[in-house]
Amino acid sequence: MVEILSRINSPADLKGLNEGELEQLADELRTFIIENVSRTGGHLAPSLGVVELTIALHYVFDAPRDKIIWDVGHQAYGHKILTGRRDRFDTLRQAGGISGFPKRSECEYDAYGVGHASTSISAALGMAVARDRNGEDFRVVAVIGDGALSGGCALEGLNVAGHREDTDFIVVLNDNEMSISPSVGAFADYLARVMLFPPYDKFRSDMQDLVKSIPAWGKSLFGAARRLEESIKNLLTPGMLFEQLGFRYVGPVKGHDIPALVRTLEGLKKLRGPVLLHVLTQKGKGYVPAENDATTYHGHPPFDVATGKPRKKAGAKPYTEVFAETLVELAEEDEKIFAITAAMPEGTGLSLFRERFPDRFVDVGIAEQTAVLLAAGLACEGLRPVCAIYSTFLQRAYDQINHDVCLQRLPVTFALDRGGVVGDDGPTHHGTFDLAYLRHLPHMVVSAAKDEVELAQLLYSAIYYDLGPWAVRYPRGTAVGVETGGERRALEPGTAELLREGGDVLLLPVGRLVYPALEAAELLAKDGVEAAVINARFVKPLDEGLILEWGGRSGAVVTAEDGCLAGGFGSAVAELLIDRDLAGDIRLARLGYPDEYVEHGTPQQLLDKYDLNASGMAAAAKGLLKRR
Repeated sequence: MVEILSRINSPADLKGLNEGELEQLADELRTFIIENVSRTGGHLAPSLGVVELTIALHYVFDAPRDKIIWDVGHQAYGHKILTGRRDRFDTLRQAGGISGFPKRSECEYDAYGVGHASTSISAALGMAVARDRNGEDFRVVAVIGDGALSGGCALEGLNVAGHREDTDFIVVLNDNEMSISPSVGAFADYLARVMLFPPYDKFRSDMQDLVKSIPAWGKSLFGAARRLEESIKNLLTPGMLFEQLGFRYVGPVKGHDIPALVRTLEGLKKLRGPVLLHVLTQKGKGYVPAENDATTYHGHPPFDVATGKPRKKAGAKPYTEVFAETLVELAEEDEKIFAITAAMPEGTGLSLFRERFPDRFVDVGIAEQTAVLLAAGLACEGLRPVCAIYSTFLQRAYDQINHDVCLQRLPVTFALDRGGVVGDDGPTHHGTFDLAYLRHLPHMVVSAAKDEVELAQLLYSAIYYDLGPWAVRYPRGTAVGVETGGERRALEPGTAELLREGGDVLLLPVGRLVYPALEAAELLAKDGVEAAVINARFVKPLDEGLILEWGGRSGAVVTAEDGCLAGGFGSAVAELLIDRDLAGDIRLARLGYPDEYVEHGTPQQLLDKYDLNASGMAAAAKGLLKRR
């Protein structure tokens, strides 16, 4: 059998294939994705689930002239391969390689950059409105997963788009009953319930038999039967909801049937106004381990294809696991502790909490704003809510953190998983802005753990801090490897930790950079430079006394943070020196990320790139001493 995928260099190469060749291409594309992601890691199950849909979309539409927007972008591996990036796909999510998400600067076929969920409908509508305004005639298609519909932005987009009856615009709902974890919420339940409703299936079958039996002369009866079918369908299917929102509803259609998809999409091209196509797919389709456990294989490290087992070597516990185990231990003793997440129970480790305390756990779906508001309401009534959300996703709830939690000084604990650079997912997922966007909010305590022991201590302290909100930040990946047992110790906000004395320079790191700072002090000692090292631990409030005492002894301070420099930890220290009129006496060097988006690569590659390592801190210290 002649390989087809090797001959596909752009979507134009699909146009001459017959149905059998398209189906063969789907098999080859699925195998290609599995083999490559097994080496690089990546979002396997989502992309496997839309192989046929991807082929059908590019077969019917004329990208890049026609705009196809993927939501979320982790569905887009097949799209990348078919649009000229096949030969570079082995660089997926590697430093200097192609992104794991659609990226406008990477390829003209990536109509819109998508890393966070629920954005496609509104963005695609904007493109369609601009098209009409400019007098153009291309098509706009938003492909959105059912989990992403739980996000407020998606529902807002549907609400606005449905009122624009003269705007030609297609939404493809990829319904696999999954976001990352199984989809939650009333909307997801509605879709699943209707599709599994036996009377609906029987009704459709009976009506189809009836229509087929009508003789050619019975055109009027035929029309009446079809109108009856449509009327009852609107009462039983999701079409009722979407039709009421102003969309022409089509479906559901089998998402792994290429001929059916092609026929349907060709028909949709002729329809006017907003249209929604409901497609049923299986997440992880074609790879048994991913079919059986789509949550684990949603985003997966490199693995052995034959067994499905990860190639990653065992090491210390991940910070996420330490957080989850600590929270469960605390909840065993205190029934007021309540856990909340936004579609990430496995990713945040809260699946462990959910299993032990299902009545004290809520997954709100992809709805970070609601997660924070729910936590605020729980805090108002005396519970101790812990809101566990990735740093990059928590920023979507900024207004609620500000107005609903901080302004009311509610004791909500924010567990910021994936603080700092996270590696392969790149700029859409790095948690580099949290220290800056939380630090300036009144009443907010902002802390970062140097290791697993400190994470447990900070979490305990935050939960029982009654004077307002507290954010506990920790990075992605394995912890340092220190023992976590021992007596719990409450840490007072604004108490730093002197780890090493030295009179020549003060190294002032926070979070994951504390241990590299100790290594930097050893490097400096070899050159005769004695460096003090303070684990700042708190970005807000600062331990002003300890910082000024040891900074004043040497007159030189190097701050180091796994976050943006603008408004971050180093800025807080600079403000302290200015406010105390010490900026002329104590020289300051700040290490962190400059005013730019950090691209993808392993966390260590990125830390090294920006000198956030022992040698970088030592060099910064020597530079200060030379200037002094």
